[in-house]
Amino acid sequence: MRLPADARGVYPIAPTPFFADGSIDFESADRLCDFYLGCGATGLTVLGQLGEAAKLEHDESVAVALRMVRRAAALPVVVGVSAPGFAPMRRLTHEVMAAGAAGVMIAPPNTLRTDDQIVGYYRQAVQAIGDDVPFVVQDYPLAFSVQMSPEVIRRITTELPSCTMLKHEDWPGLEKISTLRAWEREGTMRRLPILVGNNGLFLDYELERGADGANTGYAFPDMLIEVVQRMQRGEREAAHDLFDAHLPLLRYEQQPGIGLTVRKFLLHRRGLLASPALRAPASPLTAAARGEVEHLLGRLARHDPRARLPAP
Repeated sequence: MRLPADARGVYPIAPTPFFADGSIDFESADRLCDFYLGCGATGLTVLGQLGEAAKLEHDESVAVALRMVRRAAALPVVVGVSAPGFAPMRRLTHEVMAAGAAGVMIAPPNTLRTDDQIVGYYRQAVQAIGDDVPFVVQDYPLAFSVQMSPEVIRRITTELPSCTMLKHEDWPGLEKISTLRAWEREGTMRRLPILVGNNGLFLDYELERGADGANTGYAFPDMLIEVVQRMQRGEREAAHDLFDAHLPLLRYEQQPGIGLTVRKFLLHRRGLLASPALRAPASPLTAAARGEVEHLLGRLARHDPRARLPAP
């Protein structure tokens, strides 16, 4: 299965499950895949930035990717392959694609400063991994300090046919989506699926600006899926109502530095992860933070029964 040129819906970013001792919990990876399949995900991304990919050895990265590709065989699975150099990127790409991955996701290194440097980097990345491998551009300036203008994205899309999706995480970024969609309508840019990240913080209006869905890791991906489906059915206010109910928890989970810790805690509370552990270096949630998350869950449960979880 290859990453479709008309990708849409929700591609959850899967965390890498660990036990408290730092070993990989493959059974929890299976549960996550089964959950994503059951709640209507249209794809899946593994080894993303919040999949703790940088903490994995190469063989571990391959093992995690293969486990999820095989378990979620009905879905296109995108594997994050960002690396400091092209040799490890090429090696991981070729191994996961041979195992059935649908494509790869590539983030720009933070050393890029000019438009020509950014386009040149992706040109070299394609030369390294092969122009037959579908790839996703990750546009996340808050994390990578690389500013991609709409024109840069158009150049990448035009020059590199294997660019198959934009993971849009600019902030603010609504006008960027509008600009890209306007160019597509004018015929000056080919149609490129846009799935948004940032934990879905702006998903409601990003969908209205022309995004095709979400590619993020919020602990309630089933809510993101429902919001996208409501928007697709034209149920605008119902979509906003559901999104608004989750927004305080979305915001809390998106905090820099502890966001993944909160997400894993919530996925553990939902029974999907056997342990909320991150691989070291990591800091667990304090008792105060856990209390705040429980308070937010209680408030959310007034509006969404999915948040009514058994007492810890």
